[in-house]
Amino acid sequence: MLYREAGEFKTSYQADLATFPIRFDLWGFWAIMAFAALVVPFLINDYWEQAIFLPFFVFALAALGLNILTGYCGQVSLGTGGFMAVGAYASYKLMTSFPGLDIVSITLISGAITAAVGILFGLPSLRIKGFYLAVATLAAQFFLIWMFNKWGWFYNYSASGQISAPERTMFGLAITGANTEPAVTYLFCFAFLFVFAWVARNLVRGRMGRSWMAIRDMDIAAEIIGVNPLMTKLSAFAVSSFYIGMSGALYLMLWKGAAEGTEAFPINVSFNVLFMIIIGGLGSIFGSLVGAAFIVLLPVVFKNVFVGALGWPTDIAEYCQIMLLGSLIIIFLIAEPQGIAALWRTAKEKLRLWPFPH
Repeated sequence: MLYREAGEFKTSYQADLATFPIRFDLWGFWAIMAFAALVVPFLINDYWEQAIFLPFFVFALAALGLNILTGYCGQVSLGTGGFMAVGAYASYKLMTSFPGLDIVSITLISGAITAAVGILFGLPSLRIKGFYLAVATLAAQFFLIWMFNKWGWFYNYSASGQISAPERTMFGLAITGANTEPAVTYLFCFAFLFVFAWVARNLVRGRMGRSWMAIRDMDIAAEIIGVNPLMTKLSAFAVSSFYIGMSGALYLMLWKGAAEGTEAFPINVSFNVLFMIIIGGLGSIFGSLVGAAFIVLLPVVFKNVFVGALGWPTDIAEYCQIMLLGSLIIIFLIAEPQGIAALWRTAKEKLRLWPFPH
């Protein structure tokens, strides 16, 4: 039996609190990462890049950000699409205003600008919560999209109102523009997701993450024991918006290449990212990734299997996809509020004791 702790002795608190306390999990994780970094980029084509991997990387970053705010800190937000738009437009202005700025710095600065905007719209969380906070962030969604469409400075007074990412290179390889290679854009987005998923994992396990969870579980008790609700909630909005802003920048620069506020970042984007963390698992880094993969792959499966292979009409397949997604959300909210991540944890616990009863 491979999946056992027997013979694995911990000699320090750090080893006991490791993300992968079982050696088999650690080996499996690094094997998957090595395959994803060293094999997958050289097997994919343009379709796999544009339809599966880039949307997964972009929305996984957005789901991580929203899960930090909603899953770990308990602050409901419906403004994810608007904050993604902030990241996209910030990256566009940086690329056009500072031609010598590298693509990594542009992505990080776009996230920082979005974090500042997130703090501004997070101020109402100090007075309101629950449904009222959701409505406030929903207002942010509509206000930000309206501002980007109406203020010509954001799109450099283009006649069409559309923004397009100029060409950028790194180490002599095209990262943005029309001459990119699938392996290059894949590896760039993969590296961002890997690094910031690792950062998020360490944040939620540290002092800041424990403060977020204390506010989520019972804010009054958290304040009594010394947790500052002002700094805790605003830090959650800042970190969440930083992640979402980076996802918006990658959306524009590497995935789509061009965007127009109303069409690129509608309210549906905010709901889809929320569905990702509900299905994947609230308060789980792994759940954010699984939920993003599920929502991204679902329309691809329906398009290729039900429409392409089985010959279903496109509209019928789309309606069935929407009904399936809605049904799954209801089922998870009732039967397993912690999502797929909780099911995976339960399965691992059973494997650790198999064949003995749990």
